[in-house]
Amino acid sequence: MIQYLESWRIRVRNAHRNLLLFAAGAALMGFAGTMFDTTFNNFLSDTFNLSAEARGNLEFPRELPGFLCALFAGLLFFTSETNIAGISALCVGAGLIGVAIWGGGWSAMMALMILWSVGSHLIMPVRSSISMDLAPDGKKGRRLGQIQGASIAASIVGYALIWVVMDLSPKNYRLIYIIGGVVALGAAAVFFAMRMPGAHLSRPKFIFRRRYWLYYLLAAFFGARKQIFITFGPWVLVQIFHQEANIFAELFMAGAVLGLVFQPALGRAIDRFGERKVLMVDAMLIFCICAGYGFADHLGNHRLALWLLYACFVADQLLFGVNMARDTYMSKIALKPEHVAPSLSLGITINHAVSMSVPSIGGLVWIRYGYSWVFVGAACVAVLMVIFTSMVRTDRPK
Repeated sequence: MIQYLESWRIRVRNAHRNLLLFAAGAALMGFAGTMFDTTFNNFLSDTFNLSAEARGNLEFPRELPGFLCALFAGLLFFTSETNIAGISALCVGAGLIGVAIWGGGWSAMMALMILWSVGSHLIMPVRSSISMDLAPDGKKGRRLGQIQGASIAASIVGYALIWVVMDLSPKNYRLIYIIGGVVALGAAAVFFAMRMPGAHLSRPKFIFRRRYWLYYLLAAFFGARKQIFITFGPWVLVQIFHQEANIFAELFMAGAVLGLVFQPALGRAIDRFGERKVLMVDAMLIFCICAGYGFADHLGNHRLALWLLYACFVADQLLFGVNMARDTYMSKIALKPEHVAPSLSLGITINHAVSMSVPSIGGLVWIRYGYSWVFVGAACVAVLMVIFTSMVRTDRPK
């Protein structure tokens, strides 16, 4: 009995240590992510003066690592998920520092952007999987929300730093990316320090099951919805309303501050109300955001239109957290626990198969018909999302 209690005490202590380390690593990655995500559109515009079509086409190589996510995860089948998280952080850090040093050349920028993208996409499925591994039974949504909250809290510091740097030294992208790269390398050290050696080492290299078809379809819809807003939402503010990088830092900061409350609450809502209701509300709100982006300038008041776009930008930023509901849905319908991580990787691959093509199509639509029609297309995707999320059920398949 004493031996059992001592074994239990050691397991609890190690779980607590791993949770703290993982939250710290997620926070550092959240900080590093702000350095790139907040400034990249302005960096491209200032450095290369891209058109909307060229900006859309750039998303194909940037999102290609996401499409290959399942392949990358399969190639790393021999190591634990915590080590995969560390490798991901190394790629992010090296990519950011590389862009800071050599990003003024198009070819070098492309190669280093892809390296950053490999890291940022590879960590997505293992971040969710590890978070759920560290959660008590029935509290997976809550744990995901807590980890997301830690990341957001750190990102607020990042947004504040960008705002200060860009105010004191406009367009100093090099300093921003070096800071972000160093912080990402720190995250790698934290992930490698975790001790979860058996974290799904037995996971299959690749999982595709017909039983999971709805999860795959929702991942595809998310890819379309995500990429339209990541690519063309900021581009409307940059190209049509001529907003500078410090404005994006302020918007991201506003979203992050709200996210400190919203993301943990969202995690609790998933546990309490279920994935179907949360995903349906998300789809309906996305439809409203599409209308705001597409027709704000028809209001006839430039200032009012700008504030509506700000609201859409922040709301969309918050709603990205609803991806937690898709992850918990997958974990609940999985036939085996070891199916979760590779299935999440395949979901990322599917959503990026869609998101790689959407920006090119959206760029052509923007050039030929105007940017409003890009968001009309996104609204149609939102309608389909409402229809199919209504089919979500979390009973484990027999």
